[in-house]
Amino acid sequence: MHFDFPTLMVLAVFFTGVIWALDAWFWAPKRRARAAMLEQGGEVPRELKEDQEQLLKEPVIVEYSRSLFPVILIVLILRSFLIEPFRIPSGSMMPTLLDGDFILVNKFTYGIRLPVLNKKIVDIGNPQRGDVMVFRYPNNPNIDYIKRVVGLPGDKISYFNKQLYVNGTLMGQVDEGTYDATGAGITMAGAKLKLENLENVKHNILISNDRPIMNVELTVESGQYFVMGDNRDNSNDSRFWGTVPEENLVGKAFMIWMNWDSTNDGITWNRLGKSII
Repeated sequence: MHFDFPTLMVLAVFFTGVIWALDAWFWAPKRRARAAMLEQGGEVPRELKEDQEQLLKEPVIVEYSRSLFPVILIVLILRSFLIEPFRIPSGSMMPTLLDGDFILVNKFTYGIRLPVLNKKIVDIGNPQRGDVMVFRYPNNPNIDYIKRVVGLPGDKISYFNKQLYVNGTLMGQVDEGTYDATGAGITMAGAKLKLENLENVKHNILISNDRPIMNVELTVESGQYFVMGDNRDNSNDSRFWGTVPEENLVGKAFMIWMNWDSTNDGITWNRLGKSII
């Protein structure tokens, strides 16, 4: 079952806000008016004091709404417009990102969007080649994917013999030996580690010689982006299901704030605070 957290947050803000507003405008004045009636004619007798305090007391639902509304609103604003945390659930972006990495995503780099509706209201910038980007999977927008942007609108992308060409230019690869796999990454032990130069964005990729070659050639349409996983032979990306439309963009990943690797004694301390390139 898909857990739609943004929708839940919006509903929670609406519900608590409405309850708080109704109390401030209608219910609280009525409580104060009823309590004031006890004071008419002089000081409130001791035996009626408790009744007056009970009349002035906020209902539990109002008390919780008044306390939770600003907290939920702040969280909604932060997650919708500034920074959102994500957890990496697979190894498709190895060696850049590992299964168990918890990352932070800049939500305003590609424009400010309304939560739930995902409609852009402020245009700030567009994805650049080499960005590690979070987006809603085109075949199922309820699922968030993370891949690297390799093709921009208008680009001709070719992937032949496990090498990437952009507009006819080979994106150079430097062999860096065999991948030194540990922990959750042990599944890729023996893979070839290479440094790819994606038009001056240098990043590591993994190549598995025992996996079949997947050749692709296409021109990226306007408003679309071609993405690939850094674990080139173990990634479900644009080579299989096509490009990512602009309206599916979520944000740019920029930092690993925590890593939990159950196969390697829990927290991997040297990954904490690591920039994502």
